[in-house]
Amino acid sequence: MEDLKLHTCCFFGHRKIDKMPELIERLTKEIEVLITEKDVKIFYFGSKSEFDDLCHKVVTELKEKYPHIKRIYVRSAFQHIPDWYEDSLLQHYEDTYFPEHMEKAGKASYVERNQEMINQSNYCIVYYDDNYLPPRRKNSRRDLTDYQPKSGTAVAYEYAIKKKKEIINVFR
Repeated sequence: MEDLKLHTCCFFGHRKIDKMPELIERLTKEIEVLITEKDVKIFYFGSKSEFDDLCHKVVTELKEKYPHIKRIYVRSAFQHIPDWYEDSLLQHYEDTYFPEHMEKAGKASYVERNQEMINQSNYCIVYYDDNYLPPRRKNSRRDLTDYQPKSGTAVAYEYAIKKKKEIINVFR
């Protein structure tokens, strides 16, 4: 399995992005370099962000030129899915799976899903602005004090650094 990781890449980034033509160019160039120079064949995707959607679009377009690459959707919910839903996903991906260890993840499912994708990859293409802060939140309905949550992208970015992954930040 370790050898397979040499040929894999995952994506994660902020929910909202600035889809400027320069970003799309930079992203396309970085993915194509991974395919042609690093022999990356497998791309792991999550969901729930504009960055995920953009990366899927770019990889899908590159798949026309490089038909051997594979797109895999890693689900953060729905351990068991009906056939019709799996068929729907497989129209856009070559495979999908739900990591077994996540069945009791609850609210942490996106964090754990991102960690799963990072663990399965050697390369991470990210859209990470270290100045970004998510909106402040209330501790609870009864407690009116606000707290500043950490960005899920920041959590994933720090995890990828800890795991010594090659990180390509296309935000800059």
